[in-house]
Amino acid sequence: MKIGVPKEIKIKESRVGLVPGGVRQLIQDGHEVFIQSSAGAGIGISDQQYKEVGAQILDTAADVFNTATMIIKVKEPQASEIEMLKQHHILYTYLHLAADPEQTTGLMKSGATCIAYETIQLLDQTLPLLTPMSEVAGRMATQVGATYLQIDNGGKGILLGGVPGTRRAKVVVIGCGIAGTNAIKMAMGMGADVTAIDLSAKRLAELDDLFDNRITTLFSNMHNIETSVTKADLVIGAVLIPGAKAPKLVTREMISKMEKGSVVVDIAVDQGGCIETCKPTTHENPTFEVDEVIHYCVANMPGAVAQTSTYALTNVTIHYARLIANFGIDGAAKKNEPLRKGINVYKGDLVYEQVAADLDLPYTELKL
Repeated sequence: MKIGVPKEIKIKESRVGLVPGGVRQLIQDGHEVFIQSSAGAGIGISDQQYKEVGAQILDTAADVFNTATMIIKVKEPQASEIEMLKQHHILYTYLHLAADPEQTTGLMKSGATCIAYETIQLLDQTLPLLTPMSEVAGRMATQVGATYLQIDNGGKGILLGGVPGTRRAKVVVIGCGIAGTNAIKMAMGMGADVTAIDLSAKRLAELDDLFDNRITTLFSNMHNIETSVTKADLVIGAVLIPGAKAPKLVTREMISKMEKGSVVVDIAVDQGGCIETCKPTTHENPTFEVDEVIHYCVANMPGAVAQTSTYALTNVTIHYARLIANFGIDGAAKKNEPLRKGINVYKGDLVYEQVAADLDLPYTELKL
């Protein structure tokens, strides 16, 4: 199979879909790999390094799309990339379609088959291709929240861990999956007063044990969320329903009751966000204020630490890339149930039921 990797064009996105190690493996499997010139430059991977493992370098994204059958990316295709997709293409990347009707309809019109990293799901319900980026985003959420609490960044001027004789910052984490747990780990490590809110009593018990009863755990309901959020210095939204739009758990009214200079970070923003006042931002303009509360809602948070993120991501994406390249999408999906769940659009048909329901678009059952 001919496999292409274009340079990412989302604002301040320096990650790349394949690193030289992955290229080498695919070429060993008997495939051809085409990399757009400077695709890896943002994380220090030169065209020469790709050439040394057998990749062919092409000048433009159009050259890559015109040459390759499978397109491997990191972020969802932008409008100019969707225009280059054809019926024969297999797109393998993050999509997050449930909050993006324009992208979804564009992919359907292209006739391509599109596989979403974030909906590939193992039998134990875990999301192996989302996990490493959730780990990164969770850790970053606490880090950036602490930064924006500083006076020089518009915050109220409180140190997460405080010092002896002063209060510690109150950090509330809503949703305690991979991202939320990593946010808690960082907040605990920095000495904050942490409250974890989740809908699963089992998960709350696990967190209580994991953190040796040093955090407050609360069952997720509107009363507990409101009481905690209005008293918080930093709120981190980390709610995830696989493939679906995130529910709005923090309301505008709750935000209005927070102290001036408090901070909210919505990790779930690429799935629509779980904080009502949030809207997607970029690394160029990462924050905005609502009721004098700072909102950080960057939809590609891991792009800020692109080197760590790329290697963590490609460690897990290469397995399924090899399956698709070796057996074709139909053959690979028949062999591998988790990969089959990753197919969101199949030859132009929307085959992921939750996305169809969220966007009120026609759903077609997947028939390989």
